[in-house]
Amino acid sequence: MATTKLQIKKDDTVKVLVGKDKGKTGKITKVFSAKGRVIVENVNLVKRHTRPSQANQEGGIIEKEASIDASNVMLVCPACNAASRVGVKLLENGSKARFCKKCNEIVDK
Repeated sequence: MATTKLQIKKDDTVKVLVGKDKGKTGKITKVFSAKGRVIVENVNLVKRHTRPSQANQEGGIIEKEASIDASNVMLVCPACNAASRVGVKLLENGSKARFCKKCNEIVDK
């Protein structure tokens, strides 16, 4: 499976576009670029039944975040505070930076 270049990175704030958590916003905690999936905090919570183990003495039902497809989230621009598409532009010093296509502001620090 070929890795795809994602427009979103870890610690970006994103808005969920489709699914049971549509409209929620959260920060990306993990990116799986090979699978094209991301984990967003407090989004797509699933219940996992676990056995008692050395790490988890009690076991029981644990609620945790499951991954969602990267195409189902959209970056929230810190400048205009709206969910928008992301473009990549070449800066004067030769480096690349992501920018918001609504307000044309650079997203990367």
